[in-house]
Amino acid sequence: MRLCNARGVHEASTAELALALTLASLRGIPGFVRAQQQERWQGDFHPALADRSVLIVGYGAIGSAIEDRLTPFELTRVARVARSARTTARGPVHQLAELPALLPEADVVILSTPLNETTRHLVDAEFLARMKDGALLVNVARGPVVDTKALLAELESGRITAALDVTDPEPLPQGHPLWHAPGC
Repeated sequence: MRLCNARGVHEASTAELALALTLASLRGIPGFVRAQQQERWQGDFHPALADRSVLIVGYGAIGSAIEDRLTPFELTRVARVARSARTTARGPVHQLAELPALLPEADVVILSTPLNETTRHLVDAEFLARMKDGALLVNVARGPVVDTKALLAELESGRITAALDVTDPEPLPQGHPLWHAPGC
């Protein structure tokens, strides 16, 4: 039996997607596209990524590639979280146990963790409650990393927003509330 992984295959494309989802969400691109389709002018103001604090949860090859793409955006801070603590050339990588203290400081939380028993529903009601009001959750990890019911409750309250490459369930069935959740 031969075991393989896809290390080195998805870093660039996943990191680009994380950046695209972050920028599109912060800058309100989906709303502008909907307005254009309705031939309606929409002159909203949306804040930039510059001067924001980003937390990358899952700092392996993909998490590092995400930070590579974030570097030119003049962020105030990038915090990194992985299974175990370590130091990189860019700075410290915190262990998962430190997440509760890091979440309230982040304007953007990007998930790039693998799915395993430790990360299944890592993003639960408690995790989301610790996020800063107005924060953006970006999931390019796996759908079950996020507790969908808990995420829907936060989105429906309008307290946070989300940009999701993956969902649980996936594919998202017709009529699922995530299709029309505010801020998603």
